[in-house]
Amino acid sequence: MARQHIVCVLAVVAALVAATSATPAQAQRLSLAERVTLLENQANAENRSAGQANLEAQNRITQLQAEVSGLRNQIETLTHEIEQLKQRNRDQYVDLDSRLQRLEGGAPVAATPNSPVAAPATPAAPAQADAAPVSASANAGADASAPADPAAEEAAYQAALDALVERFEADQSARQFEAFIRDYPASPLVPNAWYWLGESYYVTQNYDLALEAFQSLLAGYPGSRKEADALLKVGYCQVALGQRATGEDTLRDVSVRFPGSEAAAKAQSRLRTLALENR
Repeated sequence: MARQHIVCVLAVVAALVAATSATPAQAQRLSLAERVTLLENQANAENRSAGQANLEAQNRITQLQAEVSGLRNQIETLTHEIEQLKQRNRDQYVDLDSRLQRLEGGAPVAATPNSPVAAPATPAAPAQADAAPVSASANAGADASAPADPAAEEAAYQAALDALVERFEADQSARQFEAFIRDYPASPLVPNAWYWLGESYYVTQNYDLALEAFQSLLAGYPGSRKEADALLKVGYCQVALGQRATGEDTLRDVSVRFPGSEAAAKAQSRLRTLALENR
């Protein structure tokens, strides 16, 4: 009897031991499954985050491409506007000289040693001696007393002007205007030739020589129809050469000496632009 009791107790103890040893293993297996699930959830979250980042990067790239395209369009528009401004400047040259020709009423053709038009231009040759160095070189070897051929004189002047305003060959027009000044020092068109010589240099940004040409006109031919425009361009050249204070004084002088003129209006406009640049 006692032996049977002992056997029963041992069986119960063995069952308890077996049950106790199985519980931690099962708990361990459940913990691993949960951890795998957690890792999978984290991986899915990271994938979603990476996908969102990629999408945002693509959107940003698309936006930048659109901005670059817009800037290119703006550059093309500005380039077109610059070309239009250049064309308008060329048209203004033609218009200004055409008006001058109408005002003079064909003076180059009628200019003869006995004509009233040629008489005021007689002091032109000695005036050249006091002009800028360009003046001296342009008139080297000129014979002011030699009779001029009015037709050849007009043709030479028109050819030089056409080279500038029709074909926009500034280098060629500069050579031709210099030759005209040298060959026809007594011509009433010499002041005009000095002005357009300055323009030939100015449009190619050769501001030093342009300044000399405009100053030669002002020094040698006071009262010329081109005086106001020449003084305006002197101011432009001085500003372009870095002589800003002097250039601004010259532009203000245009308004004082030639009030109400087109040159004065341009001088005021340029002064306003310079003032805005200082802000």
